Amino acid sequence: MEYMSQEGYEKLVAELRQLESVELPRVREAIAEARDKGDLSENFEYHAAKREQSRLLGRIRFKQRVLEHVRVIDTSKLKGDGIGLLSKVEMTNLASNARMAYTIVSPHEASIREGKISIKSPIAQALLNKKEGDVVEVRVPAGIQRFHIDHIIRV
Repeated sequence: MEYMSQEGYEKLVAELRQLESVELPRVREAIAEARDKGDLSENFEYHAAKREQSRLLGRIRFKQRVLEHVRVIDTSKLKGDGIGLLSKVEMTNLASNARMAYTIVSPHEASIREGKISIKSPIAQALLNKKEGDVVEVRVPAGIQRFHIDHIIRV
């Protein structure tokens, strides 16, 4: 079982609906058109459309399995002053003095572009249960990074 925010859950449901109601019918139509062109053994369009259908069905099954095992977090029941799932953490890299902010989310919601990191990432794992003012050491591929936790916001 995995936990997820309401926003992440709704986004996942919308992605699944898009795949099932728009993408899959489009691919099935492409297969039907390619099939009408004759000999299937040398029909590139047919084989490409079948590969796309297989890829799409795999994505649909994956998203369905995720939704079967996901639980939406009731943010009103989150308590504690330590960092946890759905915490927004503002921190400073002590080596470069660079300030950054990340929200810790489920792996299915992670998007570095949106400032959301997976709770399973090395940075999030090092931050769990820490408090404002703590200094955290994180082992990343580039070595060990040290961060000062400036501020924690419950989302």
